[in-house]
Amino acid sequence: MAQLNKKIELYAKANGVNSIDFLTDVILEQSAGEDVIIKEWNLSIAQPTTEQIESYETAGNIVETNNTVIATRKTAYGSWDKQLEEIYDNGIDSWKARILQIKTDNPKN
Repeated sequence: MAQLNKKIELYAKANGVNSIDFLTDVILEQSAGEDVIIKEWNLSIAQPTTEQIESYETAGNIVETNNTVIATRKTAYGSWDKQLEEIYDNGIDSWKARILQIKTDNPKN
């Protein structure tokens, strides 16, 4: 299930707002054992209904999954200095093959 903040970001972007500060623009709250809710809405666009937010569930799941894949890839790639050293020591084709394998092992949606 996609996080509420991710669905709010997608809703806002679809309505022309590209950046949200979750400390001032939109404040979320979660009581013990309860779902996260919008406590305060300070954006220039209308606060979304529950149905509007839920319509971003699939898109939110894709974004969150891809963010995890990207983080995994970055770790597997290693730092730029290590990659440059690898290219110098083993050649660009060896590096390209390793990067391709990382991408194959960690596909994005």
